[in-house]
Amino acid sequence: MAQTSATYAADKTAIRSFRVNVPEAELTELRRRINATRWPDRETVTDESQGVPLATIQEFARYWATDYDWRKCEAKLNALPQCITEIDGLDIHFIHVRSKHQNALPLIVTHGWPGSVIEQLKIIDPLTNPTAHGGSASDAFHLVIPSLPGFGFSARPKTAGWGAERTARAWVVLMQRLDYMQFVAQGGDLGAGVCTAMAKQAPPELLAIHTNFPGTIPSEIAKSLQAGDPPPSALSADEGRAYKELTVLFAKRRAYAQMMATRPQALYGLADSPVGLAAWMFDHGDGYDQPAAAMTSAVLGRTINGYPAGDLTRDDVLDDFTLYWLTNTAISAARFYWELHLNLYNAANVSVPAAVSVFPGENYQAPRSWTERAYHKLIYYNQVDRGGHYAAWEQPKLFSEEVRAGFRSLR
Repeated sequence: MAQTSATYAADKTAIRSFRVNVPEAELTELRRRINATRWPDRETVTDESQGVPLATIQEFARYWATDYDWRKCEAKLNALPQCITEIDGLDIHFIHVRSKHQNALPLIVTHGWPGSVIEQLKIIDPLTNPTAHGGSASDAFHLVIPSLPGFGFSARPKTAGWGAERTARAWVVLMQRLDYMQFVAQGGDLGAGVCTAMAKQAPPELLAIHTNFPGTIPSEIAKSLQAGDPPPSALSADEGRAYKELTVLFAKRRAYAQMMATRPQALYGLADSPVGLAAWMFDHGDGYDQPAAAMTSAVLGRTINGYPAGDLTRDDVLDDFTLYWLTNTAISAARFYWELHLNLYNAANVSVPAAVSVFPGENYQAPRSWTERAYHKLIYYNQVDRGGHYAAWEQPKLFSEEVRAGFRSLR
């Protein structure tokens, strides 16, 4: 495992400074394993229906082994204030950037899978220093970006129980430990699950949540989808579109999640082969359709199926994949799905004030009607014109504007 450094403290619950310091031998071994990959035969089709094509992943691997530079990512991380603290027996890594503006609103942002804190690097300055990015000082946030348990530089749980609910409680402890007695929370993908769990727990410190991956499916619609029924005739145009999107999603693009939710320990290849890890993460669901299309577009340098990469680059993708490899967290991260006891798509049914941004490249376009039923105190809803599942990564400027707008009524 890659070595890191944290300032020693006798009290493990103290806030300890942290720096990334990967030994060169680890990077040499990564390149050796990439070059030693045993490749399968090429796909038997001329399209991408069987998964990421052999030629594509081979070019990706060639770049990873020869041209990619992890040290650039390491320098970006070490240029930020990083810390570790023990919460409920587990070391939690987080980035903590305070705004220079008075009355900044404390905000904790949670990443998803196959993401990491690297997803959020481009939103740090726009959110903490909004006047440099077209915003006003009154839009500023103090920003906390933790690594989920078992992800990145957070410790890997040794016992079961670290799911969204326990993580949500840990995030409240983290914010209290940083002397934030009132705060807001944001999340997409698994991070949306943590936000939902936190909102259901409704701690008094939590003022509101914002999500770009809302859970809105009404119970009667969920039953129809599970049964494979056609869209109910009473659906509006937006609801009918969402129903069709969800039908395709659940039929064709959830196998990876089902595997991690049921048999994560069987995925030994992800810990043994960097190319195996990359192919699994790169092609989750369907690498040429949402949610992974922007990632694919970034790697190939061209728009795939109408889902452009936005600000996402090939090196951004490799920074994330390399972090998983160096920390050996592919399996521990997969277990978060095994620990997930709430459906990310079904109606959240929370009463904490909530803001929702709907991005066109998301798994489905949550209709306002469903959203209003799922979030009982909806303070903001907006459909934007670009960006997808990894909105903070793909469209950091737009994403930051949405977060500011979503929480503006709380100022």
